[in-house]
Amino acid sequence: MELSLIIEWLPLILSLMGLAALAGFLAGLLGIGGGLVLVPGLYFIFNYLGYTADNIMHLAVGTSLATIIATGLSSARAHWKRGSVRFDLVKTIGLGMVIGVVMGTYVASQTTGMGLKIVFASALVFFAFLMQVNPKKFKIFNDIPRQPWPTIAGSIIGTICTLMGIGGAALNVPYMTLHNVPIHKAVGSSSALGLLIAVPGVLGFLFIGMGQGADLPPYSVGYVNLLALGIIIPVTVFMAPVGVSVAHKFSVKILRQVFSGFLIIIAIRMILEVIKGA
Repeated sequence: MELSLIIEWLPLILSLMGLAALAGFLAGLLGIGGGLVLVPGLYFIFNYLGYTADNIMHLAVGTSLATIIATGLSSARAHWKRGSVRFDLVKTIGLGMVIGVVMGTYVASQTTGMGLKIVFASALVFFAFLMQVNPKKFKIFNDIPRQPWPTIAGSIIGTICTLMGIGGAALNVPYMTLHNVPIHKAVGSSSALGLLIAVPGVLGFLFIGMGQGADLPPYSVGYVNLLALGIIIPVTVFMAPVGVSVAHKFSVKILRQVFSGFLIIIAIRMILEVIKGA
């Protein structure tokens, strides 16, 4: 690669590496899924590079889902080694999630980029509120209810998370802790459930994005950007276990509050994007 080309691409590469490091660490630390950071990060990076097509938001969502496959595998494996994955929950809630992914992918195919930004920004405000709540203090039920309720809950979570490009932990963890699942098992199980959103979700975004590549950044296949994917995955895989290790050693109360404020800032920025594009 020529030196001039390296210099030209260096800001993008460094930005993606920094974004990936933050997303992977938070995925392991807080169980919130890296997509809450990756989707807006990818969207703003692509916009900064001059790619302003309406479907750039779709590309950010699809690429985020693809990276979550690697992050989810790494994080779930680390939690499994610590005995923090309840496979009974993965089966019952996961069934509904797969259904929700199908519904979410269809809705995404019929939604404009502005519509996805509105959904994302609105959900971020809700997630910011959830991050302020200590899930250890709220236990309404003794355990996860019998079917069909876990499948119904999984379907709703899967639909929302597919539209946002996130792994589902931001909703799965509160749902499970409300049902008296210990916080570490909730986080660990959520890491495994994220794969049931990411894998079919990526296939769906690859399909609905076919033929849309003319206005997308180079190395885009469907609504997945392979360049960003290749840079982000190694860093997120490395950082997710680091976050898991920290989560098992320290209190994350202050970090949750800081991240909550960060989500609100991102939501405001996305809302301004919607107003500007209206």
